[in-house]
Amino acid sequence: MANGNPEGRTAAALPGTGPAAAPASARRGLLRDVRHLALFTGKRLLALFLTVVVGVYLTIIIANMGGQVDELRMAQIQSEVAEQVRGDPAFHDLDSEERQELMQRQIDLEVERLRLDEPFIWRSFDYLRQAIFLDLGRAEEMHSDAGSRQVYNIIVERLPATLLLFGTANLLVFFVSVFAALSLSRRYGSRVDQGVIALAPSSAAPGWFYGIFLILIFAFIWPLLPSGGMVAVPPPEDPWAYAASVIRHMALPVGAMFISQIFISIYSWRTFFLIHSSEDYVEMARAKGLPDHLVEQRYILRPTLSPIVTSFLLMLIGLWSGAIILEQVFNWPGLGTLLFEAIGHRDTPVIIGSVVIFAYLLAATVFLLDFLYAILDPRVRIDGGSQ
Repeated sequence: MANGNPEGRTAAALPGTGPAAAPASARRGLLRDVRHLALFTGKRLLALFLTVVVGVYLTIIIANMGGQVDELRMAQIQSEVAEQVRGDPAFHDLDSEERQELMQRQIDLEVERLRLDEPFIWRSFDYLRQAIFLDLGRAEEMHSDAGSRQVYNIIVERLPATLLLFGTANLLVFFVSVFAALSLSRRYGSRVDQGVIALAPSSAAPGWFYGIFLILIFAFIWPLLPSGGMVAVPPPEDPWAYAASVIRHMALPVGAMFISQIFISIYSWRTFFLIHSSEDYVEMARAKGLPDHLVEQRYILRPTLSPIVTSFLLMLIGLWSGAIILEQVFNWPGLGTLLFEAIGHRDTPVIIGSVVIFAYLLAATVFLLDFLYAILDPRVRIDGGSQ
C-alpha cells in the first residue's frame, strides 16, 4: 500500500533528485571543467615560460661570448673617448697627462654606465630578467627610423613588416595546399598527382634560393616587379597607392616562400586525406548516399585538420630560421634584416631583443596549438584526460 510504505514515495520526493538538483549538478560540472582548464593552462604557460627563459639565457651567453664581448666593448669605449677628446678644440691646451686623466674619467663613467666593472655572470641574470619583461634597454649602435635608441622601439618598428610578409605567404600556402591536397586525394594516380609527387623534393631548397631566381627573371630579364624593398621611394602619399606599392614589392618574396613550401605541403596533406578517406565510417557515409562534398567536409577534412595544423605550424616555426637570409635577399625591412644588421654591428641588446621576440612568438604558437586541437577535433581533450 503506497500510503504506508516508505518505498512508495516517488523519485521526485527523494532529496537531491528533484528538478532543482539538475542546475546544481550542471554548475558543479562547469566549475570542475573550469578548474581543469585553469590547471592545464597554468602548467602549459609555466612549461613554455621555462623554455623561453632557457633559450633567452643561452642567447645572452652566446651573444656575449661568455663575457668576451666585454673586452671588445672596453676597447671600443677607449677608442671612442680618445677620438672625442682629441677632436674637441677645448682640450687642445691640456698637456698629455691631463688629457689622459680626462679620458680615463670618461672611460670610467661609460664603464660604470654599462656595468662592465661587474662580473659578467651577475649581469647575465640581470639581462635575463630585463629581457623576459621586455625591458630591452638601449641599443649600442643602431636606432629606429624615428631616431630612438630604445631596442623595444626599434623592434616594434620592424615587427609589422615581418608579420605582414610571413603571415601572407604562410596563409596562402596553407589554404592553397589544403584545397589542392583534398582535390588530389580524389584523383589519386593521375598525371597531376604524379607531377606533385615529382616536384615535392623541390621544397628542400629554402625560399631565398628561389628568391634569387625570381629577382633575376622578373626584376632584370623581364622588369615587371621591384627587386627589393617594401615600398617605392619616395613612398606614395595616397593610401591606396601605398598599399598597391607594398603588394608589388611583396610579390617576389611571397612567391619565393610559396614555391619553396607548396609542393611538399600538398604531397604531405594529400597523404593524410587518402588515409582518412579509406576509413570505414567514410565508406558508410558514402553508402548512405551523402553528397561527396559533405563526406569530404564532415568525415575527411575535419578529422585531418589536427595533424595538418600541426604540420603547418612546425613548418611555420622552421621558416623563421630562414627569415634573416630571405629578408636580406629582398632587402625587406623586417626582424630578419634587423637581426642581420645587429650581428654585423655587434649590437648585443638588439640581438637579444630580436631573439626574445622570436621566442615569445614561437611560445604563443605552441600554446595555441593545444586549444586548436580541441576546437578542430572534439576527440582531443586539452586536459589530457579521457572523454
